[in-house]
Parts: sequence; C-alpha cells; structure tokens
Amino acid sequence: MHEADPTSQSNYLQIATKHITFDWTVDFDNKVITGTATHEFIAKIDEVSEVIFDTSYLHIEGVKFRLGPKHEVMGSALHVPLPRTLSAGSSILVEITYRTTANGTALQFLAKDQCQPIHARDLAPVQDTPSVKLTYSASARSVLPVLLFARRISPPSDGPAHDGKIIGKDEVVYTYDQPTPIPSYLLAIAAGNLQYRPFQVPDGKQWKSGVWSEPELMDSSFWEFSRDTASFSSGCRESCRPYRFGVMTFLFFPPSFPYGGMTADPLSALLAGDRSLTDVVIHELTHSWFGNGVTMLMLLTFWLNEGWTTYVERVLLQIIHSPAHRGLSSVIGYKGLLDALAFFEDKPQIPKTGYRLDYGENPDSAFSRVPYDKGANFLLHIERTLGGLEVFLPYVKDYIATYMGHSITTETWKSHLYAYFQKNGSEEQIKHLNSIDWDAWLHQRGLHLPVEMEYDLTLANPANALADRWYESRHTTDISKLDFKGSDLDNLDANQRAVFLERLESYNEPLPAGHLFHFDKYTPSPRLSAPKFDSDSMPWCLSPRHAMQFCSRSGRLVIGADDTGVIKGRMKFCRPVFRVMQAQTQFHPIAQSLIAQVSG
Repeated sequence: MHEADPTSQSNYLQIATKHITFDWTVDFDNKVITGTATHEFIAKIDEVSEVIFDTSYLHIEGVKFRLGPKHEVMGSALHVPLPRTLSAGSSILVEITYRTTANGTALQFLAKDQCQPIHARDLAPVQDTPSVKLTYSASARSVLPVLLFARRISPPSDGPAHDGKIIGKDEVVYTYDQPTPIPSYLLAIAAGNLQYRPFQVPDGKQWKSGVWSEPELMDSSFWEFSRDTASFSSGCRESCRPYRFGVMTFLFFPPSFPYGGMTADPLSALLAGDRSLTDVVIHELTHSWFGNGVTMLMLLTFWLNEGWTTYVERVLLQIIHSPAHRGLSSVIGYKGLLDALAFFEDKPQIPKTGYRLDYGENPDSAFSRVPYDKGANFLLHIERTLGGLEVFLPYVKDYIATYMGHSITTETWKSHLYAYFQKNGSEEQIKHLNSIDWDAWLHQRGLHLPVEMEYDLTLANPANALADRWYESRHTTDISKLDFKGSDLDNLDANQRAVFLERLESYNEPLPAGHLFHFDKYTPSPRLSAPKFDSDSMPWCLSPRHAMQFCSRSGRLVIGADDTGVIKGRMKFCRPVFRVMQAQTQFHPIAQSLIAQVSG
C-alpha cells in the first residue's frame, strides 16, 4: 500500500468514494451553494466503522458527525460514523447536507471556481486527493445558466439559453452526469449569464465543440478560438486516442480568475483579443489525457500531470505546425524553467519534478514551472534516447490506454515504460533506457537540467537577433539616433515577441531608461504597450532590474484599472508584479495567499 497523501485528512486508504450525487441550489443573493452530497463508498479493508472527509469552511447539517480542529491548510476533518461496520469490498451510501460559506477558496462569485490542488473540500465534503478517482452526477437549481465539468443532460446546450426562461429571474434545474472517473480537484461549477455557440464540425468528424460566453463577449470569444480548435482537437485525438469527456467546449472566464487556463471541460481560457493565447488551449486540451485521464497519485508525482501535458503540447505543435514551433515553445519553457530553478534555489523540496510536502504543508506555496518544463524535457530526452518521435509516440498511446482512469506513481510509469520496450522494442533500446540518469532527472536539484538540451531555433533566431540589436545600442545616448521602428515586430508572432522580450531581460547589463521609454513609444501596438498588455509583454515590464519605472502601470494592469481586464488578478502576472512593488490588493483568495507569501 502506498503512503498517504500528506494534503488530505481523509481515510481514503480504508474506504473510498466511487460516485457522488450532488443536489445543489446556487444562491446568488447569499453567495453560497446549498444542498446535499450523497457518496457511494467502497470499503478497501475490513472493519471500517467511519468515513473521514476533507472539508474547509463548510456548514454541515443533516448527519451525525464530529468535526476535527481547523487546520490552516487542510481544513477540518469531518468524521461520520457508519451505521454498520463494513468489510472489504462492501458498499454504503452516506448523504451529507451542507452549504458553502463566504470564506471558502473554491468559489468566487462573479467568477469560475478553482479546486486544484486541494480546494474541492471548500465546495463539498470529499476525499480531496488525486489518489481517489470518482464519477458523479448533479442537479443544480439556479436563476442563471450553470456549467459543470460533466456531460449536460438537461436542458440541452444547443437549445434556448436557460431553457427559454428569464435569465436572472426564473429558476431552472440543470442536470449533469460525469461517467468518467476524475480526481476531486476537477469538480467545477460556473454560473452566470452564459450562452453557447457551436464551432463548425470538421468534414468527416463526428465530435462537437463550441464556446460558452457572456452575450456581450460571444462574437469575440467565438472568433478567438473558432479558427484553431478543430486542428488542435484533431491533433490531440489522433496522437492521444479518443476523447472521453463528451462535447469539448470553452468557457471564457472573468479576468479576476487566478489562473490562465483550467483543465475542466468546459475548458477555460482568457480572452486576449488577438489569438495569442491559443497555446493555452492546446495545453488544457492535452490535460484531457494527462491529468484528467491518467492522473498523478499525489503532488509528489505532479510531473505526471504537467510534465506529460507540456511535452505532448509541444509534440502537437510540431504535428500541427512545424518542428520549429515545437522548438520555439521549448525555448520559452526553458527560460521559465531556469528562472524557477533560480527562484526556488533555497527551497530544496520544490525545484524537482514533484513536490515533497510535509503533512499539512500548503501545496499552493510549492507551485513552480519545474514539474512542467523539467518533466517535459525529461520526456523529450527519453524520446531522443530511444530513437525519436516515431518510436516514442506509439508508446505514448499505449501508456494512455493502460492507465486511463487511474492514478499512478512515477514508479508505475517507469515500470510500464520498460515493459513496453521489452515487449515492443530491442535490447539496444533497453540499454539506452539504462543509460539515463533517472535519479538526476526525478530527484536531484540543480540550476540546470541533467543533460544539455538542444532545440530547433529557426523561429527563435530572428527574435534574438532583434534583441541583440537593442542591447548593442545601449551606449547610444542620443535616443533620436536609435534605428528601431515598430515594423521590426511585424514579422514576429506572439511567441517570438515573448522570446524577444525575454532575451532583452536576460542580459547582464540592463538597457538605460531612455531606451525603455523609446521602446514603449515606438511600439504603440496593443501587443506590447498599454493599455492592453498580455503574456508576451509582461516579462519585460515586470523584471525587477528593468521595469521599476513601469511599476505603477503594471500595478494598474493587475488590479484591472486599465479597463481591459486581460490580466486582472492572474497569478502568472500579479506574483512578479508584487515582487517588485511589495504591495498587496484584493484578488481571488488563492491569489491573495500567494501574493502575501511573495511580498513577504
């Protein structure tokens, strides 16, 4: 039996949830969800006499229970005695009536919820660990349309909005079913003035996809992803086996949501307005197989979710676009990896492919890019070691088929990797696997990867060349003599512009302030200048060495005072802003907690 998840107080090793039936009412006036959660449990051992749930900031009713003391991170363990002692393999139903409270971190009214990594316990009493995968069904009464991470049963998505009733006034019951086992962190609910518009079904395909949005943003939301979704989805399905979660849809969430994308279907994304964030969609689509499908057993193996997803995301870029696009994404990721390794250098438990957490330690505080990009480069190294993508991709499909619907450890993955190539490969490939420094990749720290990686620089080179020109001009004191113009950027796409800015940020000697202001003046495009910043321009403006004179504007961006709402409250941006500004403001509770830690 594996060790217990240090982020959960539940007794899931003795008895585990198989299915949950939710009966909810979304109360917008009081900003709570009320209802019941009925668990079907299966005992794993003999003589089980109680169930222990993870809860946090829930008001429990309608069941005999004992609530443990409040833990700062893990919440309160809910002990529910069973009416009879269970033997291994036997089942029982346990119904809990409860309501959420305003202090919970899983719900933010006027926004979409976020339950990863351990916030589902704020939404419902659950065994809040990825070690437990469950199915669920739900009914939710609301005066506004409701979306869940599940298949819509009624009313139909392609029918009249809110079943034809008056939105904001009439109550409608929305019913959903999730027949595919998922971890509790994928429990998700969104409610608001939402409408649905389907994307065109590609020729010869049967699957459907579409977008959910507020009516005012529907045209923009539809435009943002209608062009690329079909190719992304086809690439995922052909490379990773069939999609198991029904209709693939996108929800454009409020800018105050703390993350740039979420893995629950409807997949969530921010509206950038220029299709520059479509790579986020590839990443979240890929999570349908890695994370949602094949799931880490606990955060110790976080790379099995994010490293695999990032690796396959880049494989898809190669398949859909070109090897150069895969290389460009790898270059950007490698820069983020080096920054993360340096930032967490004094925290030895963090900069690895997984998080070795002490019991009760907050996993939000351990978040970094390392599991994403060290994990992705690890898999790229294995791919190259074994003979390339043609050899490795069939293994990827077998890995998904073998463990879809399961939570696994790194040891399980490694054993399957060896078993696959022992059966389908050669003795030479096994020797190549044995040559890999597994300990260095999985467990050791360091400011660099165990192997020096090479990437296709075809698309990175023009961006780097432009940055080098800027750097070489740093001693020019007469700004009017600078030979730069806005058209320099016209031939660079969004990701190339990110490389350009990161290259500027990487030099040992910063550009003088006059160059910064000239740069800001000569790039009036919303891609690189106020009022509409996004992920390509923010690394430049948020570098502590380069951007102190831009702090005021950066602060206005992350609190939403620029009127665009593109990055308001997103941790990707507000964390580095507040490292510079040493301040704090009112965001989503998860973002508040992390900002407090960053600001010290």
